[in-house]
Amino acid sequence: MSTVDFVSAPVADFAAVKGRQQAAWATGNYAVVGITLQIVGENLCEALDVRAGSRVLDVAAGNGNASLAAARRWCDVTSTDYVASLLDSGRARAQAEGLTMQFEEADAEALPYADASFDIVMSTFGVMFTPDQEKAAAELARVCKPGGRIGLANWTPDSFIGQLFRTIGKYLPPPAGVKSPALWGTMARLEELFGGSARKINAISRDFTFRYRSPAHFIEVFRAFYGPMNKAFAALEGERHAAFLADLMALIESRNQSRDATLVLPSEYLEVVVDRR
Repeated sequence: MSTVDFVSAPVADFAAVKGRQQAAWATGNYAVVGITLQIVGENLCEALDVRAGSRVLDVAAGNGNASLAAARRWCDVTSTDYVASLLDSGRARAQAEGLTMQFEEADAEALPYADASFDIVMSTFGVMFTPDQEKAAAELARVCKPGGRIGLANWTPDSFIGQLFRTIGKYLPPPAGVKSPALWGTMARLEELFGGSARKINAISRDFTFRYRSPAHFIEVFRAFYGPMNKAFAALEGERHAAFLADLMALIESRNQSRDATLVLPSEYLEVVVDRR
């Protein structure tokens, strides 16, 4: 009788991965990039049909794009992230606009709120990067009241940003056992994550268009301020550094639609509305 050897799937050390991710997002100044994405938060609030007075939680909020959009619609907003400097940026933006909001440090995988605390729970390009996807999705559903809504903006696997992370992964392989963040940009994964808590899941494809002075300018900004890109460049030397830069430039130029020296580069994302059961 022959013996079949079974190789178990690698088990991820989620705590270690989260620590490294937190350090990466705290590197540089994501707010410089994040502020350009403001329109995504505005569109998500419209898709959610937020109403004045609604209790809104923004998870992995970064510098507060969606939080500010909800506050402009007279909602009672709590903006959370696990990087304190990003919350400071959101707080400064809110103060400049005279908006009253709460800013609190929180882990998307262990939200410090009671069950059914919020009418709306949302995240734009944030919660999708959590290492333990099932736990994060369960937390979003837990703190959203029955009949409430969960709103998400998630990059798709084939989007420019999805391919950007694939390019980074070519040189710095992702941790074993951790699922790709871009899976949040697929209906199949959304059904896996929210099917048990959702009455309905609606998702539409949208494009966010990156607009920079040139492809080189995009790389310059992302290298300086976008944590994962900053870390990637810092970790690579010599020929690998040069090859990474060449691959990035090739990806960017292949998707640039400007037809001049500037950068006009669309990146697909899913705009998701989950109706809570």
